[in-house]
Amino acid sequence: MNNKKFTYQKSGVNIKIADKFVNFISKNVKQKKNRSKFKNIGGFGSISEIPSNFKNPKIVASTDGVGTKIEIANELKKFDTIGIDLVAMCVNDLIVQGAKPLIFLDYISTNKIQLKKLKSIIKGINLGCKLSNCQLVGGETAEMPGTFSKNKFDIAGFSVGIVDNKSMIGEKNIKKNNLILAVPSSGIHSNGYSLIRYILKRKKIKFKKNFFLKKELIRPTKIYVKEILKLNHKKLLNGCVNITGGGLRDNIERVIPKGLCANINLSKIRIKKIFKWIKKQNVQDDEMLKTFNCGVGFCLIINKKNLSKIYNYFPKEFKPYEIGTIINDKKKVKFYGKVNW
Repeated sequence: MNNKKFTYQKSGVNIKIADKFVNFISKNVKQKKNRSKFKNIGGFGSISEIPSNFKNPKIVASTDGVGTKIEIANELKKFDTIGIDLVAMCVNDLIVQGAKPLIFLDYISTNKIQLKKLKSIIKGINLGCKLSNCQLVGGETAEMPGTFSKNKFDIAGFSVGIVDNKSMIGEKNIKKNNLILAVPSSGIHSNGYSLIRYILKRKKIKFKKNFFLKKELIRPTKIYVKEILKLNHKKLLNGCVNITGGGLRDNIERVIPKGLCANINLSKIRIKKIFKWIKKQNVQDDEMLKTFNCGVGFCLIINKKNLSKIYNYFPKEFKPYEIGTIINDKKKVKFYGKVNW
């Protein structure tokens, strides 16, 4: 008779290490003073107060991941910035409608819990929450042996924001002759990495030995929360667009009302060096524009009279600049001019 005992740990799941990770999160996530009565980390569900200064509040929710950028982090063994990316990809969607991010939850799945790696990821998530003035209130860490290969993992985020009905940003405010402003990106953000990794593999490029590529490929996504919420509070915005997967055309189309068109001059886009490098790897213009942000991380649609006021809300590196106007047309987006690669 075989008396060999089977345990969860022998199958590849170590609950004790998972508990240590939860304790680490609990100690390192600071609760905001006005919400400190709720101890959410380690509980079954998180509880948060709805701010009392919202007369007619609407809840806005968003979920996202960082795609195959995690493979760049794995290659570099650098995990302290992709948590920022994770928060950015969620909260930058919330602010498009004028919502103030309130809470954030994460999901991490991996073949084996490696505390050092997961602690670095959580530190990035915590910093991302700090930059967007929201609270990390919970999450899930799943150890899944046999599902992921050695050292592989995935992360996902979920964020909830709140906006007063009268402060919602929507297509109803977008009018003919409004200006379209580009807010610079910090770099690639978290889209198009499958194409980048395909290029690196096919051309046998060792990016770990290239300081420029190494720095640019792991650079975290810019979080636009503070600037956009201040502009919305001052009623300076008619529309917003987060430039993520699908590039300028697909994302701008999502906010343009019927009968109007975003007429964009491609020659005005300030292309960042990293995108010029990608373009040189034999990637066509159309492919660049539909895959990458090409240097435009966010777009603002505003009244012309507010242009000079807008600049004051952004640091030098992220000052917006004009790339187009709203016109009458059946097509929601039109491009003209040539990109200066």
